[in-house]
Amino acid sequence: MPAPRNALKSALAEGRLQTGLWMAFAHPTAAEIAARAGFDWCLIDGEHAPNDVPLIQAQCQAMSGGSASVVVRVPVGDVAIIKQVLDIGVQTILVPMVDTAEQAARMVRAVRYPPHGIRGVGAAQSRATFFGEITDYIHSAADEICLIVQAETRTAIGNIEAIAATPGVDCVFIGPADLAADMGHLGNMSHPEVVAAIEGAVKKIRAAGKAAGIVTFDTTQMAHLAGLGFNFLGVGGDIACYASAVRALAQQARAIDD
Repeated sequence: MPAPRNALKSALAEGRLQTGLWMAFAHPTAAEIAARAGFDWCLIDGEHAPNDVPLIQAQCQAMSGGSASVVVRVPVGDVAIIKQVLDIGVQTILVPMVDTAEQAARMVRAVRYPPHGIRGVGAAQSRATFFGEITDYIHSAADEICLIVQAETRTAIGNIEAIAATPGVDCVFIGPADLAADMGHLGNMSHPEVVAAIEGAVKKIRAAGKAAGIVTFDTTQMAHLAGLGFNFLGVGGDIACYASAVRALAQQARAIDD
């Protein structure tokens, strides 16, 4: 029995738009709700949310009955962390702060077994094989792993063509907030210089035949970003949605006595 088919990897390879939700609640119940909401993918954030490997696994288990593909952003491009996340059954990984093609190539090797990579072999008792049920996992895993690398500095934008051309990289994700900060425009992702860098990067990524990713918390920007060529498109965050809804409900409640 081979590794499960990665529907998100296939869709991105075909150039289809895949929209998803950024998840920072770090709770299985929130993840379960999101996975059933109708998104193509939901991303468990291990970089800026309080997630460790056991908690990520619990959320993956909660999401198993949903229609959304699971994506995990690891906190850093560390081979050991990537190995653990793969072994709990995650097939799509987003690695932050990848500035060069050399870094991207190392991440490719981190998600593949020897002789094509450096991933440690120990999946027999892991969730990746459904605890030994998937007997041909080690020979088929690489075909279904989707690697997304995150370009979010001026250096990365300068190397974007080489990063996108790296064999084994499926998608290049532009991190707009960190990019704006690195360009001297902290908190101003709409600065013309930042916008120009993003628009130029997406063209180069798609020209290389790779999927291009970005996230926005502004619903008015979704169609525009898709029109630019971004097809791995984050359209909001779970905490932001919850906070907005709760605050709006509180305002309605306070208005009762007005």
